[in-house]
Amino acid sequence: MISQATIDTVFETARVEEVIGDFVHLKRAGSNFKGLSPFSDERSPSFMVSPAKGIWKDFSSGKGGNSVAFLMEHSHFTYPEAIRFLAKKYNIEIEETEQSDEDKLNTDVRESMYLVSEFAKKYFHDILLNSEEGKAIGLSYFKERGFTSDTIKKFSLGYSPETWDAFTKEALGKGYKMEFLESTGLTIAREDRPFDRFKSRVMFPIQSMSGRVLGFGGRILTNDKKSAKYLNSPESDIYHKSKVLYGIFQAKQSIAKLNNCFLVEGYTDVIQFNQAGIENVVASSGTALTPDQIRLINRLTKNITVLFDGDAAGLRASVRGIDLILEEGMNVKVCAFPDGEDPDSFARKTSYDDLVAYLDTNAKDFIQFKASLLMNDAKNDPVKKADLIRDMVTSISKIPDRIQREIYIQECSRIMDISEQVLTSTLAQLVQKDITEVGKKVKQDQKAFEVVKNESPVQGAKVDVLYRLERKIIEILLLYGNKTEEFEDVFLKTNEDGEIENVIERKEYKVYQRVYLSLQEDEVELANPLFRDIFNDLIQYFLQNENLEIEKYLMHLNSDFAQEVTDILMEDERVVLHNWEGQNIIPKTKSETIGQYVSETILTMRWYLVDKIIDELKNSVSNEPGSDNTESMSMAMDYYKLINSFSKKLGRVMSRYS
Repeated sequence: MISQATIDTVFETARVEEVIGDFVHLKRAGSNFKGLSPFSDERSPSFMVSPAKGIWKDFSSGKGGNSVAFLMEHSHFTYPEAIRFLAKKYNIEIEETEQSDEDKLNTDVRESMYLVSEFAKKYFHDILLNSEEGKAIGLSYFKERGFTSDTIKKFSLGYSPETWDAFTKEALGKGYKMEFLESTGLTIAREDRPFDRFKSRVMFPIQSMSGRVLGFGGRILTNDKKSAKYLNSPESDIYHKSKVLYGIFQAKQSIAKLNNCFLVEGYTDVIQFNQAGIENVVASSGTALTPDQIRLINRLTKNITVLFDGDAAGLRASVRGIDLILEEGMNVKVCAFPDGEDPDSFARKTSYDDLVAYLDTNAKDFIQFKASLLMNDAKNDPVKKADLIRDMVTSISKIPDRIQREIYIQECSRIMDISEQVLTSTLAQLVQKDITEVGKKVKQDQKAFEVVKNESPVQGAKVDVLYRLERKIIEILLLYGNKTEEFEDVFLKTNEDGEIENVIERKEYKVYQRVYLSLQEDEVELANPLFRDIFNDLIQYFLQNENLEIEKYLMHLNSDFAQEVTDILMEDERVVLHNWEGQNIIPKTKSETIGQYVSETILTMRWYLVDKIIDELKNSVSNEPGSDNTESMSMAMDYYKLINSFSKKLGRVMSRYS
């Protein structure tokens, strides 16, 4: 187990904006950062990171927390995995404490698969560089491809020996279990004896965006027609081919920085481009492009440039992925290489400057690309030309943004020499068809909602008011609990004439003390069970700790507490998303008048609770003849006077909540 000292060091060192910045393209927004949600498909930013508070909040999905919580949500790490990842990122030495047999027994299955895959990556890489067979076969192949030692190291390229079970024997000898060698697909089990899946192949580790080894691609170097040229790991709990992109780990920072991603087909395309100096490139690994892969890129940039081989057959096969990219609301350009060239071969013989110039010059808008690609087939055939135009309009219909659709219709009209009216009419039919299909689903959802809505009684405003007030109490403790502020204390005192009068004294308190004493004085306990538990936990924390360090505090909370605390802390960051200051609207910050804000919140809560007592008294009044309601009416009048005093203190006109 990881020692508490190591965990504390990780939390003290990790900067939430740096950790998240490796996965999400963040833009500064005042003292915070904002970006597109990595957890949902959206067009405008709803993801906020607060370096000062050390936390993040995704307003679209409701998720939030510290840097560890982000890694657990985003990369599906376990808690120990997230700590290890951050320790590695910040070069923190991990101090281990001895695990009990029970702890070892409970080791996560996925973690075991990751560990086996990581071992395999290191094993294949070591065989490539240090064994005679690896150097003679694998390393010489990579050198022939023009890969340098630095490139081979960067992508952890490797070689699997020709011996049937060389890897399996080594892994078992190191204590790795056969069940995980099988579940990752590294070993194929047979009754007589297990053998290595990737025997006699050069190896390409496939990594997640966070760098975890998910699976492998292996290329055979012999001319054995019975064996596939490329072989991938089978689907498993950690490897889903449709959800990963080769090279995303090495490319993520460059993609976010340059705000563009080059998409290629093969492993060597990615590696050769990297070596040429262009790092913002990923591959679909020979599979048809999927929405999940596109969304992976969408976390980092809205712009994709698809790079195709020069052969016409490959172009037509690959162009089908363009519609998927458009459907995800992304901007797409297409660049084809000369006949007989692919990204690998072209990058190998082209200087960096010439390669960049070629990509800039030849990257075409998808409309221009489709027109140039398919026009040769259509030529003077009206039917084929009509099909081509319909195909182009179908692509345009996938674009969510109406303005973009309009612009592309104009461009298509110009290129294909056909009226905008005809294209617009065709587009409207296609869009309407999509809307009709979506509408059917919405109607079904609405019916379900109506049933739920009719069965659920509408809660009155009183519950909402109390909820908001109690939430404010928690917010005050989280933001200002240990701050010292000056508050007014009001005492009843007999003067020299024997009259009772109010005496106001100003006295300093810690904010948490003032809140706690005020609620104790009123004998009030928070009604919301979650808020009540968090309140009690916070008071205990303040009594035992001088300062509230949010990240450390979140560490010891259960998931429900931690999520609610994060939601409350990040609530104010919503105003940053709307850029009020850019519109000359300056939101007032609570930190300017903390004492006043605390006093107002407590007074408002008192007002609300007294108002409830008045309602109870009114309901207790009997309308029966001869009933004596004098006491109830007298008490109600006293409470009305109390509300009047609250009103004066709050400096506003008296109004009741009910």
